[in-house]
Amino acid sequence: MVDETILREKAREVLARDDVRRLIGWKRGTYGYESAPAVLKDASQADELIFDPTCVQNPASFITLEEKLPVPRGQDPDTRKVAVLVKGCDSRAVVQQLVEKAYTRDGVIVLGVPCTGVVDRRKAQKMFGDTSEPVMIKEEGDKFVFIIDGETREGPRAELLADKCVRCRFPNPLVYDELVADEVAVWGADEFADVDEFEKMSPPEKWKFWEEQFSKCIRCYSCRNVCPMCYCLECVVTKQKPQWTRRSTDVSENTAYHIQRAWHLSGRCIECGECERVCPVDIPITTLNRKMTRDVKELFSYEPGVDVEAEPLLSCYNPQDPEEYIM
Repeated sequence: MVDETILREKAREVLARDDVRRLIGWKRGTYGYESAPAVLKDASQADELIFDPTCVQNPASFITLEEKLPVPRGQDPDTRKVAVLVKGCDSRAVVQQLVEKAYTRDGVIVLGVPCTGVVDRRKAQKMFGDTSEPVMIKEEGDKFVFIIDGETREGPRAELLADKCVRCRFPNPLVYDELVADEVAVWGADEFADVDEFEKMSPPEKWKFWEEQFSKCIRCYSCRNVCPMCYCLECVVTKQKPQWTRRSTDVSENTAYHIQRAWHLSGRCIECGECERVCPVDIPITTLNRKMTRDVKELFSYEPGVDVEAEPLLSCYNPQDPEEYIM
């Protein structure tokens, strides 16, 4: 368990440094079962920070939203460091961003937060109903204890964990400058059972499934905007010249959009589940991404977000790569 007193003290120490401009973490949300992202600029704000099973968001998504060079005329670039709190799954995004040289290791201070799992808000809403007040959650053994509208409720941990947590192999951050709590035991294993189940379907069944899912898409781009690996200054899906994808929300164009995203994330997706979490129409986006993830792992023995010294998949060449696909 993370002691929030220690967490806030570490944050104060970091924010008090002259070479740090801000710290990204979590604070209590305004309503519901999730916390809210927090961007702190002063040590006096450290008491806003929390860490509990409501801290689902991936703070690494915000690192690449920092000011980009060149700065406006007459202004000097702010070269101070950005500090960030990360869970294990979040840290994979930091690792992959470093691999892709989105920023330098010297430019970020990583405070690692060992995690025993976060709550899926949709599962919690189904079990306890919705609420307009912020919910507090703590873990007690094999259950989660909720304070909802002033009332204490309990639910089985196994039924409320986010799916990514059920299979989590990296509850402890993979890269950090300092841990704010002791490491926790690894409990998950990922055998891609969800992908196996999907692949049992026939091609017509698969198309029927995705046709139904993609027909719901409203092209709000929330999945792209929240993704820690979608940090291009200009996204290919919104380019006009050349225009690769039209903006109409029919099944054809929606399918093209989601397949483009899946390909662009091949060998890059760190499986944080943020895309699916924020989807307003509940499209199972991670099913598509995880299919590509497993293929990359099996074909190229490559797993993104686990090795800071690795080369990006599509920029390296191995003569021993299988070539059965070449005619």
